[in-house]
Amino acid sequence: MAHMPEEVKPAQAANAVPWLRALPLIGLALVWQLAAMGLQSKALPAPSSVLLALWQETLSGDLLFHLGSTLSRVALSFVLSMLAGVALGIWMGRSRRVDQTLDGLLILGLNIPALVTTILCYIWFGLNETAAILAVVVNKVPMVAVTLREGARAIDQGLMEVARVYRLSRRDTFLRVYLPQLLPYLFSASRNGLALIWKIVLVVELLGRSDGVGFQIGSFFHFFDISSILAYALAFSALIFLLEAVFLRPLESYLNRWRG
Repeated sequence: MAHMPEEVKPAQAANAVPWLRALPLIGLALVWQLAAMGLQSKALPAPSSVLLALWQETLSGDLLFHLGSTLSRVALSFVLSMLAGVALGIWMGRSRRVDQTLDGLLILGLNIPALVTTILCYIWFGLNETAAILAVVVNKVPMVAVTLREGARAIDQGLMEVARVYRLSRRDTFLRVYLPQLLPYLFSASRNGLALIWKIVLVVELLGRSDGVGFQIGSFFHFFDISSILAYALAFSALIFLLEAVFLRPLESYLNRWRG
């Protein structure tokens, strides 16, 4: 019986986690409501006004259409960025010569503003979907590569030696020894990538697309429709929260179960 409290605590902590995560959001909503009531300004609509705009856009079908357009661009850009960035990062992490050769380009890629890259892609390739996706990928690949380069450098060579002693195939060595050590870096790059990519996609849509959340926000800006701007931002943020809770976190817990 002396150990019962220790066994109950993890379950209680797990149940409390969602509430703890929700508390800052609830606090932000309360501060927002109080600020809107105090200022009485069109520049800061109340949460109720934003929710009303969100409901109206949903009923009209515009919200779902533009969310779908943005989400498709985010998904494609994310997949391409992760594939290229992971491959580049592992390559640089495993080879000092390659790392020294490409490090300057990597630093350059990290420091070029997304706005500049987007404008150049539209000028060079036209106002089309290819240029839009390319602009996002070019901005994101260096950040993924930097994270995975550190992961490749941190690989435990002792474990790799054990794999060689037991004569594991290259496939088994990669899947059972190498990849599990990279998982924290992969998920870190995925989270950062998802958070950054959708923001860049909005800039890309604002500058050169005729649909998507960024395009809609630009249109609302011209009419100073702050409620609709916040409604679209809230909708897409909620979608990203849902993706994190339903997909990324459970997948990370499942793949990292070997850590105990």
